[in-house]
Amino acid sequence: MQASIGDRIHIHGRTVGQHDRTGEVIEVLGQDGAPPYRIRFEDGHETLIQPGPDAVVEPPSQA
Repeated sequence: MQASIGDRIHIHGRTVGQHDRTGEVIEVLGQDGAPPYRIRFEDGHETLIQPGPDAVVEPPSQA
């Protein structure tokens, strides 16, 4: 998985009742776009993640 600052990351809920989460990549700490990533979620929460198979990187939306 590779990401750039500004990309969106979509993390699918893994259990029944757990909602999907979407956030913006604000920092790439690995080499050449590799994880880990610092993510800012829609609620303003920031965290460092090492995405698993339940995550998808999406380019920023073109508005």
